[in-house]
Amino acid sequence: MSRRPIGYYVHHHGAGHLHRAEAIRAKASRPIVLLGTGMKDGDIDLPDDRPPSGRFDGIDQAASRPDALHYAPLFHEGVRLRAAKITNWIAEAEPSLLVVDVSVEVAMIARLASVPTVYVRLGGERSDPAHLDAFRGASAILAPFQPAFEVPTIPDWVREKTLYVPGVTAPPVRAQAHANRILVVMGQGGEPGDGDLIADAARACPQWRWRVIGPATPARDCPANLEMCGWVSRPEVEIAHAAIVVGSAGDGLVGAVMAADKPFICIPQERPFGEQEASGRGLKALGAAIVVPEWPAGLCWPRLLEDAVGRPAAPRRGLYDPHAASKVAEWLERHADLMLERGELQA
Repeated sequence: MSRRPIGYYVHHHGAGHLHRAEAIRAKASRPIVLLGTGMKDGDIDLPDDRPPSGRFDGIDQAASRPDALHYAPLFHEGVRLRAAKITNWIAEAEPSLLVVDVSVEVAMIARLASVPTVYVRLGGERSDPAHLDAFRGASAILAPFQPAFEVPTIPDWVREKTLYVPGVTAPPVRAQAHANRILVVMGQGGEPGDGDLIADAARACPQWRWRVIGPATPARDCPANLEMCGWVSRPEVEIAHAAIVVGSAGDGLVGAVMAADKPFICIPQERPFGEQEASGRGLKALGAAIVVPEWPAGLCWPRLLEDAVGRPAAPRRGLYDPHAASKVAEWLERHADLMLERGELQA
């Protein structure tokens, strides 16, 4: 088996990309090097490519842009240095494969640098020219969700090229849940939670203890059964202690909640390409979560919590495979070897 490393590009929008990469690397038998903004020692820390505002929705505001690209602003030093650092690492490390999670631009850079790619395809409407070119240029596609979450617009040839492996996440923490604890999880990829709306929900359910992690605005009138914790270092521990989890439909959170086997009230957030809306529809269709389009009014919460507790566990348990990360790691290593063998035959 070749010891040439596998590269894994990690997008900086939302935490799910990094958690997925770390879970896969922990099960791999060969080196996997992560490339992304904010990486630690031993990996490749890339310059930030976000606009000066810090807001990032995956598409630049350029007057014109090739159809094969989503985000390619002109005269952006971070973008320029980022591309150079990726190609320099490719030239020095000679990776056998680059997993792209996610960026059509990085997939294009890798292909131009003569490296095969596995593209991580998230849910939602991704039949635009740029995504289709990234899928076409990849040697394989990885979808970290159930085929049942697919949208009908995805072409058959993309589906045929895709390995579906839901639940690629770190093993859940095993701990005793607090019988009356609600955990509200606000992710880093969207707007902060509305503290006043959360406070209204807590007041409507005084028999429950509400605990909020992640960014949220302060509540003007915070009830005694509500605790705003901000960022925490180990959200998986918080999930383990919860009786019910409330949060968005991001891949990382959905995977962690399903792995922990917790009743889930899912509130999909707006994301590029309708990713979370698609995941929400899939969760609802499978009966794996209660899905609502927006934060419910306070008086709705007692019934919602009752319904969440009474929902059968089997559908959500079907969305977690404890061996998912191992399966993906083994598949990537086999695929890397196959690509090298094909390359040697073509040389």
